[in-house]
Amino acid sequence: MMNKRLEAVVYGRVQGVNFRYYTELEARRLQLTGWVANQPDGCVRVVAEGTEAQLHDMVQFLHRGSPAAYVDRVDVAWTAATGEFTRFKVRWV
Repeated sequence: MMNKRLEAVVYGRVQGVNFRYYTELEARRLQLTGWVANQPDGCVRVVAEGTEAQLHDMVQFLHRGSPAAYVDRVDVAWTAATGEFTRFKVRWV
């Protein structure tokens, strides 16, 4: 099965609410690779690679977020996986 790459930007109250921590936990549970990072404009960016089914589960999670988060919207783009990641981690920008 061919892996895919998900690039998502999550808008809302998603910084300072453990969003990255919960995203990392969910990605590892789903056995995805990639990263999550806060962005200077207040959104959170996620890049993840895995099977299409795993990534669809991640998109569902991103619409919920962490318990204290409030997600307004999630912009999603799909591309082919690059295989550049070995695990999923929080990236600091």
